[in-house]
Amino acid sequence: MASDISNEARAAMRQSDTFDLHIDTFIPMRLWGYNVTKEHGLGLLRGRFGGHLDLPRMKAAGLDSAMWSVTTNPFRSSKGRQKTVEKNFVALREKLEQGGVVIANNYESYMAAKRNGNHAALLSIQGGNALDALTTDGTLPDPDLIRVTLVHLTDSKVGKSSSPFQLRKQPEALTDVGRNLVKRLNDERVFVDLAHISKQGFWQALEVHDKTQPFLVTHTGVDGVKKHWRNLDDKQIRAVAASGGTIGIIFSSLFLRPKGRKNTAEIVVDHMQHIIDVVGEDFVSLGSDYDGAITPPKGLRSGDSYPLLVQIMLERGWKEGRIEKVLGGNFLRCLRELRG
Repeated sequence: MASDISNEARAAMRQSDTFDLHIDTFIPMRLWGYNVTKEHGLGLLRGRFGGHLDLPRMKAAGLDSAMWSVTTNPFRSSKGRQKTVEKNFVALREKLEQGGVVIANNYESYMAAKRNGNHAALLSIQGGNALDALTTDGTLPDPDLIRVTLVHLTDSKVGKSSSPFQLRKQPEALTDVGRNLVKRLNDERVFVDLAHISKQGFWQALEVHDKTQPFLVTHTGVDGVKKHWRNLDDKQIRAVAASGGTIGIIFSSLFLRPKGRKNTAEIVVDHMQHIIDVVGEDFVSLGSDYDGAITPPKGLRSGDSYPLLVQIMLERGWKEGRIEKVLGGNFLRCLRELRG
């Protein structure tokens, strides 16, 4: 891969703020003690389903910051999920601090981390049912929590997932629990993330969402390139842009590659280009979902591969300003607007 990346592409990475809006690397850290401070290879499965990221590869790629997600176990009780997510944030902080990572919760703390040469971790929850037991006046499970994905792959007390594969289906697209959660996150100025939610739930969440705040869809593809239950349609893309938010493009071939298209990193940029064609270049970002049981296209199966996307952008004639926006500028704008 390294021989395919020009000095110009590497320079563009160095001069940009580069964010990944969604990584799931805490899953292998939690489940089998994966040491994120050590550089790993792709493993026996060669980057299929996992083995994507560690701190040395992030540094080699020039990834300044990522949203590190704690994913909810839907089969626990409400109180059990709340206690577990609190414990998981303590464990995640401990492991990251061992690797010299700084927890950031706004623009200034991110910039301070970058000036000191540290990776900045933004803490997030995937599966808002982790907060089922949270009362309206209770505290969030971590003071630096910056984003909550309302639902994940299963229907929950919050609402319906976009996934059609459900054991027990939630009849309501967004429940009263979900509506209250959106309002609570708005009050706390925590990003509401509408990745994974059903289309009806998406629109119902926007009915109660604070119209003055941007919202996110952190890891997704778009129907305009490949129609899929996991992806956004053009109307949804326009709604994200209207809020001033941004959309992170996932690196999962399953959701990105249309029939007949080669399974290469080009397909990630195809989805980015579609968003640009629909609403312009100010509303698209990176949202890999690395280590989230995905299989990325060839060339993107290791976390030091981000510069390959920049190489593709340059080959397509993208200008420096657009590349900087997509790598991190668009999300930084959202971060400054919501959190200061």
